[in-house]
Amino acid sequence: RSHAAVIAVGKGVQHSTIKAALAAAGSGDTVLVHSGTYKEGNLVIDKPLALIGVGRPILDGELKYEIISVKSSHVLIKGLHLQNCGRMVMSDPGAIKAYDVEYVVVEDNTLLNNYFGVYFQYSKHCIVKNNRITASQKVESQSANGVHLWKCDSMQIIGNKVHGHRDGIYLEFVTASVVWRNVAHYNLRYGLHFMFSHSCAYITNYFKQNGAGVAVMFTKRVIMINNTFEESWGDAAYGVLFKELSDCYLSGNKFYKNTTGIFFDGTNRI
Repeated sequence: RSHAAVIAVGKGVQHSTIKAALAAAGSGDTVLVHSGTYKEGNLVIDKPLALIGVGRPILDGELKYEIISVKSSHVLIKGLHLQNCGRMVMSDPGAIKAYDVEYVVVEDNTLLNNYFGVYFQYSKHCIVKNNRITASQKVESQSANGVHLWKCDSMQIIGNKVHGHRDGIYLEFVTASVVWRNVAHYNLRYGLHFMFSHSCAYITNYFKQNGAGVAVMFTKRVIMINNTFEESWGDAAYGVLFKELSDCYLSGNKFYKNTTGIFFDGTNRI
């Protein structure tokens, strides 16, 4: 088609459900979801499109469903309130979970009381920006991570506020990515946790009163500049824990009121 369409969802407009609008949409279309509460189970986005909220509509997973599953590249998700995704430990559901995609943007959403917040796996060139991600679980075993990346490359995690999850931001097998201007506080385990994630940069993030600030493990070529690590207290709490790390550059970081500021374990060329 030569022109993209705008498809509206809400009372008194084209479609009353988001599922119907997604089914009717073509590649490149925009689905505008007007304010209201939508309980539609799992929504699958399998074509390139924009899903945008007007007036912060609420998508409720009823503690049973993964709310949005992204299975297409070139998708924008913006302006939604997503809450109460499912809690299945075996399938790791998220409020927004993206599967093997590129050029997906998740921006300016509010996520409340989910298991995983935003989860990308096997993905490249995606952006998670300016989202507010809050959970209220009290123990690690019942909680998952706010922003979770698994086997990804060239990702940007920018300006998010993550509170009350297991780890605020978690990266495993992630390369050539940047974590910039995020605030991670009051998370149960780590504000930022990354393993086997090479050639990444962590710049101007703020970590406060997490179980520990940041854990960096089994990783090469790390740049950490102008981050703040504050009030990590406890038996095994650190501002930063470096374990089996090499070729790391640290500059301009601030450490306030941590049990231990920086703990190096098996590190070299720092």
